[in-house]
Amino acid sequence: MGAQSNAAPVIIKRKKVVGGEGHHGGAWKVAYADFVTAMMAFFLLMWLLNATTEKQRKGLADYFSPSVPVSPVSGGGDGAFGGDTLFSEFEMVQNDRGASERNATESHQARGTLGVDLSDQRRPEGEEFRKLEETLLGRSGESLVSDALRRHIVTRVTDEGLIVELFATPDQPLFEPHDGTPTPVLRGLLGALAQAAQTVTNGLALSGHVRAHPVVLARNPVWDLSTERATRVRTELEALGVEPARMQRVTGHADRSLVAPNPMAARNNRIELTFLRN
Repeated sequence: MGAQSNAAPVIIKRKKVVGGEGHHGGAWKVAYADFVTAMMAFFLLMWLLNATTEKQRKGLADYFSPSVPVSPVSGGGDGAFGGDTLFSEFEMVQNDRGASERNATESHQARGTLGVDLSDQRRPEGEEFRKLEETLLGRSGESLVSDALRRHIVTRVTDEGLIVELFATPDQPLFEPHDGTPTPVLRGLLGALAQAAQTVTNGLALSGHVRAHPVVLARNPVWDLSTERATRVRTELEALGVEPARMQRVTGHADRSLVAPNPMAARNNRIELTFLRN
């Protein structure tokens, strides 16, 4: 019998190591998050292009443009301090970042801008247009037209100027059905318009619009009819004392700019007189 040994047996344990190819350490999550962020920014850009006006887009573009003077003491914005800091009024004037005046009052603090044109609020025509509207629509208590004629007038102010729209109703047309002969309703409206036009010196633009006609017609008269009616209104206004030199544009738009849901509605028969901005 052999002698027994007190040495412990040696046990060798082999561990199988599995590679991490299937998990990639989570790097794909970072790449996916970057992709989602880029897509969100892209769709936000597409929404802004569709939801903003040309003037607003210009303001956004000017904000990120290096041509806009942005200094360390100016935020470049149009917020609570108008793009300036609390210390802007203590800087030198006319250095693109300081005060607007050497001794500025509270109502004449320096104001920042992003290039958005706010001149519409300060144009001198604004007050004249308001008075014209009040005179035609009787908002000031006195009107150049009667209540029966006033319901044929709609006014609105745009970037181009003050638009006075004269429109027909089913029972009171502005012209004879198939030509440019004015009705008594239109003659009364033009008389008031000519009188109102004498109070300002703005240039004038005329545009004629007519309702749609059936497509079965061999010859659609909408273009000739709208142009003829606009031209007839021009001659009537000039005969009532409006200077011919003030006429800047006379156009016929046919049935391409309808305002009523029904293309053949009488409401689409209208004349638009625009008092152009100087």
